[in-house]
Amino acid sequence: MNPCRFRPSWFFAAVFGVALALGAAPTPARAATPAGDRPNVLFIIFDDWGWQHAGAYGSTWVKTPNFDRVAREGALFKNAFTSNPKCSPCRATILTGRNSWQLKEAVSHNGYFPAGFEVYPDLLERAGYTIGLTGKGWGPGDFETLAKRTRNPAGPAFATATTVPPATGINRNDYAKNFDLFLAQRAKDKPFCFWMGFHEPHRQYELNSGVRLGKMLKDVTVPPYLPDIAPIRGDLADYAIEVEYADAMIGRALASLEASGLAENTLVVVTSDHGMPFPYVKGQIHEDGFHLPMAMRWPKTIKPGRVIDDFVNVRDLAPTYMEIAGLAPHTQMTGRSLAALLRSPASGWVENRDVMLIGKERHDIGRPNDWGYPVRAIRTKDFLYVHNFHPERWPAGNPETDFGNVDPSPSKEIVKAMGGYFYELSLGKRLPDELYDLRRDPAGVYNLANDLTYAATLESMRTRMMTMLKEEQDPRALGQAAIFDTYQYTGPRTKGYDTWLRLQEEKITGQKSETPLPANDRKASRKKKAGAEN
Repeated sequence: MNPCRFRPSWFFAAVFGVALALGAAPTPARAATPAGDRPNVLFIIFDDWGWQHAGAYGSTWVKTPNFDRVAREGALFKNAFTSNPKCSPCRATILTGRNSWQLKEAVSHNGYFPAGFEVYPDLLERAGYTIGLTGKGWGPGDFETLAKRTRNPAGPAFATATTVPPATGINRNDYAKNFDLFLAQRAKDKPFCFWMGFHEPHRQYELNSGVRLGKMLKDVTVPPYLPDIAPIRGDLADYAIEVEYADAMIGRALASLEASGLAENTLVVVTSDHGMPFPYVKGQIHEDGFHLPMAMRWPKTIKPGRVIDDFVNVRDLAPTYMEIAGLAPHTQMTGRSLAALLRSPASGWVENRDVMLIGKERHDIGRPNDWGYPVRAIRTKDFLYVHNFHPERWPAGNPETDFGNVDPSPSKEIVKAMGGYFYELSLGKRLPDELYDLRRDPAGVYNLANDLTYAATLESMRTRMMTMLKEEQDPRALGQAAIFDTYQYTGPRTKGYDTWLRLQEEKITGQKSETPLPANDRKASRKKKAGAEN
């Protein structure tokens, strides 16, 4: 893998200098929390789970009794968000406590995890915590070439090869058994911080597994951005089975905590990295793409049955873990600790956190020159404003490369084949500005940007967004956007990408290339380094 070509200017050296200087920081200063009182942390993260698909949020067709229990015995968050709805950048945000545009190469999916950024597992480990990981941590991408890390930023992998008999013909991790093994070998005189990273409900699914395992298609709720037809309902039912498998692991993990006498002083956090792997959602700056499920249980501290309206971001988790461990949050962390919010007995708008920034640069490849589709957005209680910096580009990847920013699925093939409204909504080019009134349009499908009635709202939200992005030193808001195009892609190419790219070059030069393409458009060689997951 070639190293990144970026050579920081004085501006970027100033912006990131503090983080780089602190890369080899000593053990963080400890606050006045006695060692015996420091809580354990069990962080559970689904891969591609939509926020509305839990019983605690009103779902009747996706059964999540164990997530619902965490919410019932602790706190349910109604407005939890990621700053970037794709696996790698969201997980980098969780680990560092920073928004993704503050993370250099880690802003991109399948990019590098750069040197110079501390991650909370390392910080807690240096402060005396035992750290562990099972399943999916940070990724996909490269954390070794540039940062020269010897382990995944989420921690040391623990027994990830353990599997259970497949419920749907798919080999699976037994995350709960791995957690049990971790508990058995941990130092009993130390608190622990464990990352349980489900691969579910990431695709691929066994076709019609939902119906085979008892789902009724009539019970499935189809969102307004997908056609309400039987194959779509079937695809959603298959997705539900994957969610329910992972939910069962939560129940087993809770039972292990109770059997070990650890439940009372363990903060259990359950969330996802972004929305479900369907058109219009995963990887897209739409409400269901960046809005996350989240519940937390900590019997010693959190009053049961709380429902919290405040806007929280996954970048708030790292400073929260630091604070409850009696440590000062690292100076690189721009998220706000949730510790005071967790200790409050109140529900509703507790601290009145009511605004959130969202954005992306490049996710999966599917455009000329490895270009991304840069977007920034701002979400308030009532509205979502989105600005697309390059509306001339295809937001979900080019048609010639099979819209590579949308996971392969029956739903994708149906939307492509149908054309018309649903095709344009999910795959077509977009206007520079989008504005959604979430009070009347909770899924955010009716763009009001050209409605003069909302002109003042759009302008005020755009101004507020740019002000906040400048405060966060976002290069795109400070006239330094070109830096994002220098960040290299490390993952597999969309099928057909290199064939299409060569045809474009031949069209421009008028000369036919005689160099044969490797099998499957070089995809196999890239998979070995980056991993096949999206």
